[in-house]
Amino acid sequence: MLSHTWLAVALVTLLLSPLQSEPLTVSAATSLTDALEEITRAYGAAGGGIVRLNFGGSNTLARQIVNGAPADVFISADEAQMAVVEKAGLLRPGSRVDVVRNQLVVMAAPDRVDLVRERFLQAPAEIRRVAIGDPVAVPAGVYARQYLERRGIWTVYEPRIVPAANVRAALVAVESGGADAAIVYVTDAAIARRAVVAFTVPIQETPPIVYPAAILAATRNLTEATRFVTFLRSPGASAVFARHKFLVPSGK
Repeated sequence: MLSHTWLAVALVTLLLSPLQSEPLTVSAATSLTDALEEITRAYGAAGGGIVRLNFGGSNTLARQIVNGAPADVFISADEAQMAVVEKAGLLRPGSRVDVVRNQLVVMAAPDRVDLVRERFLQAPAEIRRVAIGDPVAVPAGVYARQYLERRGIWTVYEPRIVPAANVRAALVAVESGGADAAIVYVTDAAIARRAVVAFTVPIQETPPIVYPAAILAATRNLTEATRFVTFLRSPGASAVFARHKFLVPSGK
């Protein structure tokens, strides 16, 4: 027979042991990869729970969520894909907040930098391929198309566009020599190994590039999801985003 002392010790141990909550699943835009990986480590160090990150193109993630893929939090690279999920009635009311902003840059292969920097807006024939996210669905590609349209050169470049599944794939295209130039986020330029920034697109020449976050209505861990979204807007998380070249919205 077990002694009363052993039972007492076992009970105390059980009561003092932290309860292991279900991991939080966060589906987030590919361009957030490096910043969010760092932020989730800081979140855990601050006492937060386990966060499982699922990265992909925002359009792909929105489609997955609408089709029933499990997620607790969605962070999109644009408002349009968040709206897709919201219109499907899958967001928790009142949970949507803007987290960060971004900006476009035009990257070039090392041997094409001068050409791209000096003549990109003239769309010369020498710039044969330009990689962007899919201009129909991927937020970075949609922004890139809108920029080229505003400059009146989309129709010239359209036959030369190399569409990519996400913005990081567009960067890979120019880094691997599959394109002469690429239009990506300034945050992607920060991790480029070979491609060079030819020029930065002025903020006023694109629509606002906003990353909203929201809690999914089907979450089974509302407390942790709320805590994580709140942490994304904390001074510590904002400092990480800024270090990765994201723009923190004013008023945070």
